[in-house]
Amino acid sequence: MVTKRLTQLKFTAVKISNETKIGALTAISITFLILGFNFLKGKSLFKTGNYLYARYTDTKKLMPSNPVFVNGFQVGRVSEIEAGSNDVSSVLVSIKLDQAYEIPDDSYAEIEANPLGTSSVVIYRGKSGNFLKSDDTLATKDSEGMLGAVTSKLMPVADQLKTTLASLDSVLKNVNTVLDPNTKGNLQSTISNLNKVSASVMISATSLQAMLNQQTGALASSLNNMSSFTKNLSDNNEKITSMMSNIDKTTENLSHADIDGAVNNLKQSVEKLNAVMAKINSADGTLGAIINEKEMYNNINNTMLSLNTLMDDLRVHPKRYVNISVFGKKDKGDYLTAPLKDSLNTASPAKK
Repeated sequence: MVTKRLTQLKFTAVKISNETKIGALTAISITFLILGFNFLKGKSLFKTGNYLYARYTDTKKLMPSNPVFVNGFQVGRVSEIEAGSNDVSSVLVSIKLDQAYEIPDDSYAEIEANPLGTSSVVIYRGKSGNFLKSDDTLATKDSEGMLGAVTSKLMPVADQLKTTLASLDSVLKNVNTVLDPNTKGNLQSTISNLNKVSASVMISATSLQAMLNQQTGALASSLNNMSSFTKNLSDNNEKITSMMSNIDKTTENLSHADIDGAVNNLKQSVEKLNAVMAKINSADGTLGAIINEKEMYNNINNTMLSLNTLMDDLRVHPKRYVNISVFGKKDKGDYLTAPLKDSLNTASPAKK
């Protein structure tokens, strides 16, 4: 009995009114609504995860929850945008990454404005081997955007166009200054001369037409001569073919000729001639000794002188050598039998 009573009291204490349940449910719903709205805006009630920061002078209407890309892949979103100083000379952008990506520490972030959509942050990867850690600050670079790039390219063209228009205005002023009555008269004379030149050109064209006439023109005559020449070639085609055949046979014979053998024989002959000339110059042979040795030259010269002496003696005293008398006796006078020893050096004959 006592146990049953205690159980009834326990259920009575735990019983909650419907108003309390509705109030609690409403509070929880509002809390989840605020958290969900902040989540859609890129904010979180508890700041957890990987964050990077970037400082810009112009955010180009960047808003929280805008995407962040690396190589076209979304790695996170903009979490928060706040003034970087009291004078708002710079704006600090907080970037929340979806996970701990390895981004080189020499990477930089640019804001790309899209006129037809939302702006986004693009992180361009660097080449460093060190990676950014959570709460590090990215380097930034201001992007001109599509309109800025077009404007930056059009501005030099506009400046150049202004300069060109100013130059054109100066030229027109100079032209108006130059075109005085005298100059106008000169221009009229020039135009008249141009008319004369055009008339001359017409005459030249007529002459050219006459030259190109198919019947009497010089060009027609030249073409006729060319036709005659080609006709003669056609008529003598057999002779030309025979001549070309002979040339072909000649070249074939030359190709079969032992030119290498002839060249080798000539080379051997030249080598032998060089050997003979070397022997002649070396004074080893008789001819070399005659050419190079002065003593042999002197001996030959003395021999020739002695022979001349003998011939002179034979001419002057023929009876010494020929006896034409039947009973006469031979002249046995003294005569030279050998050249004297000193005549070999002096190269002069001696008589006794």
